[in-house]
Amino acid sequence: MTTASEQPCYTLINISMDSEPPNEMQLKNDIENGDTPARREALKKLIYLILNGEKMPGLLISVIRYLLPVKDHTIKKLLLIFWEIVPKTHPDGKLLSEMILVCDNYRRDLQHPNEFIRGSTLRFLCKLKQAELLEPLMPSIRGCLEHRHSYVRRNAVLAIFTIYKNFDFLIPDAPELIHNFLESEGDASCKRNAFMMLIHVDQERALEYLSTCIDQINTFNDILQLVIVELVYKVCHTNPSERGRFIRCIYNLLQSSSAAVRYEAAGTLITLSSAPTAVKAAASCYIDLIIKESDNNVKLIVLDRLIALREDPRHEKVLQELLMDILRVLAAPDLEVRRKTLELALDLVTSRNVGEMVLVLKKEVSKTESVTEHEDTGKYRQLLVRTLHSCSVKFPDVAAQVIPLLMEFLSDTNELAAADVLVFVREAIQRFEQLKPLIVTKLLEVFPSIKAMEIHRAALWILGEYCTTAEDIQSLMNEIRNSLGEIPIVEDEMKKAAGEDTEEESVSVTAGQRLVTEMGTYATQSALSTKASKKAEESRPPLRGFLMDGDFFLGSCLSTVLTKLALRYIDLKKDATRQNTFLAESMLIMSTILHLGRSGLAKKNINNDDVDRISMCLKVLAERHPVMSEIFGEKCRASLQAMLSAKQEETKNAKQDGADKKVIKVQADDPINFMQLLAKADSGNTEDQLTLSLTLATMGTPGKKDTTSLTQSKLSKVTQLTGFSDPVYAEAYVNINQYDIVLDVLVVNQTSDTLQNCSLELATLGDLKLVEKPQPMTLAAHDFCNIKANIKVASTENGIIFGNIVYDVTGAMSDRNVVVLNDIHIDIMDYIVPATCTDTEFRAMWAEFEWENKVTVNTNIHDLREYLQHLLKCTNMRCLTPEKAISGECGFLAANLYARSIFGEDALANVSIEVPAGASAQTPVCGHVRIRAKSQGMALSLGDKINLSQKKDQAQ
Repeated sequence: MTTASEQPCYTLINISMDSEPPNEMQLKNDIENGDTPARREALKKLIYLILNGEKMPGLLISVIRYLLPVKDHTIKKLLLIFWEIVPKTHPDGKLLSEMILVCDNYRRDLQHPNEFIRGSTLRFLCKLKQAELLEPLMPSIRGCLEHRHSYVRRNAVLAIFTIYKNFDFLIPDAPELIHNFLESEGDASCKRNAFMMLIHVDQERALEYLSTCIDQINTFNDILQLVIVELVYKVCHTNPSERGRFIRCIYNLLQSSSAAVRYEAAGTLITLSSAPTAVKAAASCYIDLIIKESDNNVKLIVLDRLIALREDPRHEKVLQELLMDILRVLAAPDLEVRRKTLELALDLVTSRNVGEMVLVLKKEVSKTESVTEHEDTGKYRQLLVRTLHSCSVKFPDVAAQVIPLLMEFLSDTNELAAADVLVFVREAIQRFEQLKPLIVTKLLEVFPSIKAMEIHRAALWILGEYCTTAEDIQSLMNEIRNSLGEIPIVEDEMKKAAGEDTEEESVSVTAGQRLVTEMGTYATQSALSTKASKKAEESRPPLRGFLMDGDFFLGSCLSTVLTKLALRYIDLKKDATRQNTFLAESMLIMSTILHLGRSGLAKKNINNDDVDRISMCLKVLAERHPVMSEIFGEKCRASLQAMLSAKQEETKNAKQDGADKKVIKVQADDPINFMQLLAKADSGNTEDQLTLSLTLATMGTPGKKDTTSLTQSKLSKVTQLTGFSDPVYAEAYVNINQYDIVLDVLVVNQTSDTLQNCSLELATLGDLKLVEKPQPMTLAAHDFCNIKANIKVASTENGIIFGNIVYDVTGAMSDRNVVVLNDIHIDIMDYIVPATCTDTEFRAMWAEFEWENKVTVNTNIHDLREYLQHLLKCTNMRCLTPEKAISGECGFLAANLYARSIFGEDALANVSIEVPAGASAQTPVCGHVRIRAKSQGMALSLGDKINLSQKKDQAQ
């Protein structure tokens, strides 16, 4: 038995299940005796029933007698759907005799004076699969090619195309007929359909027509130009010797007025030719599209094509010449477009064009200062700073131009850009000895204007480490004193609090509330005096303000800086008086910070760690031991050098890996790929790109390379929903394609009864949404069918799909039967991909995210590194901790992990594991994994995944 799901379906109609299904006699009465609205409703209900699997053979003659002659346009449209879905043959495959009457009616419709009826009838004929029905209509279909209206003509071409493709014996001269029609046709849509037909059925005629009008291509409509691009690609792909003949045609289409045509032409040109001129023309076209298109999605898609072009080592030099054109894309307002553009530009920059690129980036930096502050402005400024940083590291000659400009950002309220500037300055001052005087001078200039505490602290460290002359040391000490204000701090603050500061006594007083002072005299309190404390806080110097807010970690950092400066100053100046003066001043500052921290005047008291640090610095200055002098004077800088070297080595290795991937390796004995036998991830460059893109669109982009065959990977995703002894057996293939889940459910009737209204009822738990309710089916005895259900995914968290199968048994008087299905668990790992971020970004997100899930390690793995690798494999996360930091055997391992979902959600994890001291070799790893995420669902789901997969299968 053929079920409704196996019949060809071109129209999807939603069926309301609320109302009671009508019976055959009622429908027959409405069709034969009802008025026009009643007939419309009856025909709609009849279509619903047939889609549900009902045959209704008794109503066929009624429809032919009473509805076919009706002139109402709505009924005519409904009849087209009815004749599409109604069974047209006997069980033995012979055509029903009643269909001859239907055929005669549609012959009259093909000659109808109304062009809409003609055109819609021609569209319907494209869906017919019975040659006996189409044969009498062929003269009328041919006649429609000469109709005055273009709607009829273009649908006539489509009808001839479909009929020739399915039954070429009905119209053997179709290619010649359409070729002649194409030469005389003037309408763009008709020419497009005709040309598309020739491409698929007779390429020689299509090429012959193209050759006659190749010089007029630029005047064609865009829909015809797109089809021409497709033809040229197909011909040149199958017959490379034709490339020279049609390559000029593609060059001409790069100048088309349609953005879609230019995009397709550029892609085709790159595929057909790797000549530098072709690549340059295509890349220029892509750049022009990005700049002129307003849609951000279009910009990102075309930008991805440019990035893919750069990954081919043959094209890299050509793109390097277009670097300045690529930088024009920075005019786009979208941050993601700018980020990808800067990454691409950084990969393409060379010693020849780095100067021009730096000038452009400096202009962009200046623009961000004049633009009104926006959320993305600070992030864009940060991107520019990082790009200039990378340029300066790659090409040290430009660092001198960049540093003065970037220093101005240190006084910015946006900490993102300022922090990156300091990271750059720290690396530049360590690497480039000749730039040290310039950097120190500029940093001392902007130091008083720094507003952010973290930036203040980092700038202090850099100045304390690299101020090596007596003049610079004295200048820095003056700046520190100015930033602290009058010392001792506690006494000064108490004076101000008691109102004994004479400088701010003269304040104009307005009429206000009269108060009695302690001495019994009257005083007037003005509105201005209530704001005095706020003004005093605002007028505090920066360093004092931070300390009064309770940021005593800054005080401990300042103590370290003062210790370095004092020890260095003693070596530079041999005058004992000056030495003692500088030492005393440094120790006074440390002492006053300690006093302030314990006085209770600050918003928070100093903690024990900071007390210990400041006390240690005081002791070092008091004793001045040579070992401590060496640690403060040399070891700190050596540690920085080691860190920068390790970072440089890591970057170098990453670039080397990228370069290795770029190398084209084609061996003589490489296997030949056949598309039908390929796993999706194995398709090579030699495959037809049009076919490949269509496959990706219909089957989805694979998240990771299939290591197994297509059959094995599909079988691993099949979930059994019912038992083998249930009256209805069901199993589902779960196909996850980014934001969609498609359930392909196989339903088998294991009984000897016909099951009517067999429907799959689903519900979801989590952030899943059922798009549409699956339609009911009718299953014969021991029959089976496939039911598909689409589910949308909105966020990254574990989801559950549950439900049941409900059906009626023919002839049974009992209630509906129900088979409960097993739950389908949607794995979070299908949405998580490894990602990377800087240490600063990781720490910022760790502090920002409020949901934390702590998972205790419970595993049978004995090796720390093995457990980490197992965890990375199971969670799709990337280890951010460098390899050198976790190498070696010390019995303890700590690492940071990071991943991002396809919805843009971040997932952070910190692994802290150890093997207990003195334990045997078989002792398992212990410790914990802390997960942080922005949403609760993400943190819980990832924790559940780690709990389930911690133990390694012994068979592995």
